[in-house]
Amino acid sequence: MANLRLEELSGSNALAANKLTLRRGQEQFVIPPTYAIADAYLDATTSWPRVVLKDDVVVGFIRGNFDEDAAEEEFRSCVWRVHVAANQQGQGVGTFAVLALAEEARLRGFTRLSALWEPGDDGPEAFFTNMGFAVERETQYGEKFGVLAL
Repeated sequence: MANLRLEELSGSNALAANKLTLRRGQEQFVIPPTYAIADAYLDATTSWPRVVLKDDVVVGFIRGNFDEDAAEEEFRSCVWRVHVAANQQGQGVGTFAVLALAEEARLRGFTRLSALWEPGDDGPEAFFTNMGFAVERETQYGEKFGVLAL
């Protein structure tokens, strides 16, 4: 992971982030980056959008959200989106991005980081649980909230 770095989402890298592809079957579990990019600018005070670069090539996108006043605790410090290019999955890109987000959460004084995902064979549940997220509850739609203690 030594050649990975984060860069704030900007006009110069947003197109590359938008062009990231997924493995077949994963599309149903991820909102397209276009929506994530648009969401990122709805509230710039709480959003944390970053691209992951590997040797200056965009290989991933992560959006976190930090809002200590959010009504639901799960949304105070959370992973909003993680998107890793299909040909880069399994190489530590997603782990790098989530660990960077967790460190940002710690620096901001949060003691936990949450993530929300839909269960399914091609979904991200194994990724999150392998990183240490513990399922805390399910939503009324069957999505799972996982929490990583910081």
